[in-house]
Amino acid sequence: MKKIYHALMITAVATPFMFSCAGYDGDEEQKAFAKKEIHLESDLMSPEVLWSFGRISDIQVSPDTKTILFGITYYDIGSNKGNRELYIIQTDGSGFKRLTYTPFSEYNARWKPDGSGIGFLSPESGSVQLWEISPEGKNKKQISRIRDGISGFSYASDLSKILYTKEVLIKKPHEDLYQGLPKASGRIMNDLMYRHWDHWVDSYSHIFIADYNGNSLSGSRDIMKGEPWGSPLSPFGGMEQITWGPGNNLIAYTAKKMQGLEYSRSTNSDIYVYNIAKDTTWNLTEGMMGFDTAPVFSPDGSKLAWESMERDGYESDKNRLFVYDFNKDLYTDHSRDFDQNVHGLSWSGDGKSLHFISEWHGTQEIYSLHTEKGSVTKLTDGIHNYVSVTRAGSKLIAAKQSMSMPTEIFAVDPDNRKSKQLTTINGHILDQLTMGNVEKRWIKTTDNKDMLTWIIYPPHFDPGKKYPTLLYCQGGPQSMVSQFWSYRWNFQMMAANGYIVAAPNRRGLPGFGQEWNEQISGDYGGQNMKDYFSAIDEMSKEPYVDENNLGAVGASYGGFSVFWLAGNHNGRFKAFIAHDGMFNLEAQYLETEELWFVNWDLGGPFWDFDNPTAQKSYANSPHKFVHKWDTPILIIHGEKDYRITYTQGMSAFNAAIIRGIPAEFLYFPDENHWVLTPQNGILWQRTFFHWLDKWLK
Repeated sequence: MKKIYHALMITAVATPFMFSCAGYDGDEEQKAFAKKEIHLESDLMSPEVLWSFGRISDIQVSPDTKTILFGITYYDIGSNKGNRELYIIQTDGSGFKRLTYTPFSEYNARWKPDGSGIGFLSPESGSVQLWEISPEGKNKKQISRIRDGISGFSYASDLSKILYTKEVLIKKPHEDLYQGLPKASGRIMNDLMYRHWDHWVDSYSHIFIADYNGNSLSGSRDIMKGEPWGSPLSPFGGMEQITWGPGNNLIAYTAKKMQGLEYSRSTNSDIYVYNIAKDTTWNLTEGMMGFDTAPVFSPDGSKLAWESMERDGYESDKNRLFVYDFNKDLYTDHSRDFDQNVHGLSWSGDGKSLHFISEWHGTQEIYSLHTEKGSVTKLTDGIHNYVSVTRAGSKLIAAKQSMSMPTEIFAVDPDNRKSKQLTTINGHILDQLTMGNVEKRWIKTTDNKDMLTWIIYPPHFDPGKKYPTLLYCQGGPQSMVSQFWSYRWNFQMMAANGYIVAAPNRRGLPGFGQEWNEQISGDYGGQNMKDYFSAIDEMSKEPYVDENNLGAVGASYGGFSVFWLAGNHNGRFKAFIAHDGMFNLEAQYLETEELWFVNWDLGGPFWDFDNPTAQKSYANSPHKFVHKWDTPILIIHGEKDYRITYTQGMSAFNAAIIRGIPAEFLYFPDENHWVLTPQNGILWQRTFFHWLDKWLK
């Protein structure tokens, strides 16, 4: 098959062409650019095409519920970076308009509560500051001038104040030892959590409030009063973890008020309520021991909803929906009879319902909770993922994607449950691509359970031919194989390169009940590995599957899975690819920064010889089976991955070479647990398929 490496280079330096839909009214130059047509060299996906898609994010509905504000990020392959601009569209799908035109990304955009303007963050002045524009994209002005910049913000409903977050430096141990050594790069550590996921922990994010007069901020104060912990939670938390109460006197925020070793062992974050007038803070969830995050006040401020996990140390526990009634001093677990997770809570205008996203049987759907009745209703159903939802009058505005479509904005009618697509940001590209068919198949496991497996077929699939087939091993480890659209592990990209893909929802994934989800903990080399074999063995029976050319690929826990399969596959596979995988579990226990993960999933430290769960885990470490490796393997790792350090991948590669196994090592010194820059992303794709084509075709 011909490799289409440069199919879209004509568009690599130009992004506004994406918007030729009705309602576009940018300047004349942008209008002209919008009319340009894009012609792909092939109807098959290529890495360059994948990196050309616009990426919609952070959907915000205006106070009058008529207009949607959102951002779109485009990546320029030549300059190796992205840029995010702001757009609006009406909730009926009309009036699409671009608001910003800068080389600086605009993000964290929010409507002013009276609808008179839009605030957003931008690094345009050197440091990240708060800016504002009119809803028409005019009258741009800088609002904040905070030293070293800010990282997030939110308006009080009466516009008298703004809260913002900024980094507060941590005092280094033994600072006196650095005197007279301005170029010293050494770091002195005296406790854990000195780095996290992809950054060294040199600061905490604190919440500040300031007076706001419509043009500037004044009187800033740190409501966390210099405490040695932060909000939102690092590294993935955002402004969804901090919210104003409707009366402008309360702020609810998420924090885990621990340090060092204690922090690394625990997932016990709490919801704190700060009273501005009294300058006091109350721990609303004291005694609730798992993750408590993402508080949302009801419209009248009488209730607070949040996402809650029950058990400390278990990051994949059931994500419950809790509501606190301030008037009744009453806590209610609305997930008691709902064996699914909840994500992204949004109140209805009357405060009687909460909308949220939940995964079930391989898709993510919109649900509604009636708080008084306690009943949960599923509002959508299909082969897709809804990834966010918010109320807009009688409609729900949601972001939706699938394995065959990047994220677009939809309006959902909660009464008749019909949806209407509002944006077609990537339609001009999708119209030229042929996607492979996606099939939902239930496969029997070795213990006679039904396992949902997604099968993705190559475009122009011919059942009379035989195709090399890939077993996709999911990461997480507890992250459902859903209808996600990925810019790296893209199933349509794999299919476009002539591969059938089998992606099983093996044991240890949500969306199939808590029992199915929890089976994996303490059993990494057990039933979930048998589930992988069930999936690939069943597919191997198909006449169009080339059973002599099977591969297994995966990242994170999927990378661990590939390493484990390499020593236990009994000749099934002819090629492996492992990205950021755990290879030596004993080393992983001491190298990772989030001890709660290895304590829960592996059962504890490897030196605890009286712990049968831990000893079972370490006995199934992939490095214990290297003597049985006999299959070519490509290993990929990023140096800035601190959750699974790059030495895991390097050790696996070294072991393969020493054993005489054909192997390659793709190492990224500037990437973390993911691959986030365009040129590295394209190199990743090219290397991925070069390796598979070499051994499976």
